[in-house]
Amino acid sequence: MYDIINLSITETLSRTILTTFATTLVVIALFIFGGETLRDLSLALLVGIVFGIYSTIFIATPVLYMLYKDKGAKA
Repeated sequence: MYDIINLSITETLSRTILTTFATTLVVIALFIFGGETLRDLSLALLVGIVFGIYSTIFIATPVLYMLYKDKGAKA
């Protein structure tokens, strides 16, 4: 199970970084040029992007491994 999770994270990491970079550029542009109305929304989006990536890699992956490590060995 560990090898499958490790391979999955490795294969999708570059795509995740590129998608995050492109999305962050758009949200930063909204933050700078969107005016006062969109500033709070874009700040919330930036925080969501950061926490989303962090939780996907560093929280969800170990939890998945803990839940399914015994089942992966039997399959």
